[in-house]
Amino acid sequence: MHFPELEHCTLCPRECGVNRNRRRLGYCRTGAGFPIASICLHRGEEPALSGTHGICNVFFAHCNMQCAYCQNGQISDNAAPAARFETDLDSAVRRIGALLDRGARSVGFVSPSHCIPQMRALVQALRAARSAPPIVVMNTNAYDKVETLRALEGLVDVYLPDLKYMDAALSARLSDAPDYPRVAAAALKEMFRQTGAELVTDAGGAARRGLIVRHLVLPGQTANSRRCLAFIAHELSTAVHVSLMAQYTPTPRMAADPVMRRALTEAEYDAVLAELEALGLYNGWTQDLASVEHYMPDFNRPDPFDPSPGR
Repeated sequence: MHFPELEHCTLCPRECGVNRNRRRLGYCRTGAGFPIASICLHRGEEPALSGTHGICNVFFAHCNMQCAYCQNGQISDNAAPAARFETDLDSAVRRIGALLDRGARSVGFVSPSHCIPQMRALVQALRAARSAPPIVVMNTNAYDKVETLRALEGLVDVYLPDLKYMDAALSARLSDAPDYPRVAAAALKEMFRQTGAELVTDAGGAARRGLIVRHLVLPGQTANSRRCLAFIAHELSTAVHVSLMAQYTPTPRMAADPVMRRALTEAEYDAVLAELEALGLYNGWTQDLASVEHYMPDFNRPDPFDPSPGR
């Protein structure tokens, strides 16, 4: 397909300016196709999104950040060729539709910041094809431009951003994004402007509209976590739903880091939980440290989150 926005791509804060329609590759190393690594049902971390039947998640390959500890590293590494994940609009819509027919009511677009036109095309096609359009969830790293988010108003029902850092040195070292705190702060404020603090749910508790902010607590980085939570409480609202995650798992790229090569400790997570309570952030979800093994996907499987042998 041809997308005007990709003629001189400045969709994300990298602002590479390449013509992706002509297969010129910028930071994300993707063109104008549909680099989709997986379309699957997922019963994830937030019950309001997963519901009884799960959410249909669409995982885009590659990313506009390169987090050294990314649990989706199999598909997010920009050094790997994105072409092996390429599909087309009609095929993707059929696959998503098949999962919606199994009971899912929401479609989550995971890591879509570098593929916004493709996400929009998928949503428009789904809305045209189905009598009951799905709830659209944008699961993003929050490394998004305000202008790009404004253009999505009315298209996205639920924003699900990760607020990773309020420490520029840490975001530079771990994610190759020294401007992340500034960019993410502006992005979350724009999402909040669009949705407000209320998470609107149906009679069954399923999210219909709103904002949920995720934060992954990293080993040895509780000060960063406190700053992230303080931003939510003071710059957005204490009524915002927060998903405080403990699922950090060391990756091979972290093997040489004396802190990040280990798991999160109970004391570290408890300290951040105490800060969550002290700030009055009572809406949302937390995790049990013992559950970490349930959140590691394997994208070599047809269903990345199914641990069953032989799949």
